[in-house]
Amino acid sequence: MFNRYVHATPSRPATDGTPVTLRDGSTVLIRQVRGTDAPLLADGFARLSARSRQLRFLGPKKMLSAAELRYLTHVDHHDHEAIGALSLAEGRGVGVARYIRDADDPGGAEIAVTWNIFNGGTDSARERQYANLLTQAENLRDKACVDARQTVSVAFNDVRKLGEQLGYLDRNVVSIQKARDAYR
Repeated sequence: MFNRYVHATPSRPATDGTPVTLRDGSTVLIRQVRGTDAPLLADGFARLSARSRQLRFLGPKKMLSAAELRYLTHVDHHDHEAIGALSLAEGRGVGVARYIRDADDPGGAEIAVTWNIFNGGTDSARERQYANLLTQAENLRDKACVDARQTVSVAFNDVRKLGEQLGYLDRNVVSIQKARDAYR
């Protein structure tokens, strides 16, 4: 079945909600999830890695069906509540937390928190982290190569210079030897 939401462009978040500044300096808007957030949720789900999907849904899942999107976004704010965090810079969701009250036990509820489910930010953050580590490794490699080249170049120049000086030293030793022999 074709999921019409997966290919939809995520809508810009509305301005209602509470802005919160994260440790990395970015700002998110915390607000209740709405029925109109289905494209955001589908977009984020499409960005999740297979591993993240496996961990969140306890099995392989390629896409969310229209019924699942409806279930996850049309909440009654009493027995089923969902709170989302929207990136103000990107207009995409960065997390969702929800509870669904147990119909058989009104005092119990299923709680689920999926950080960055809307835009797959967890995977993006992991990719950025490893890209940063890779860049650091490449920079260290390049520095090591430059340092090695410079060390070899200095050593080569030192050996060449010492070779030249040995010639002068040999001539000096011969001259001193001749002078000593002349005074004998």
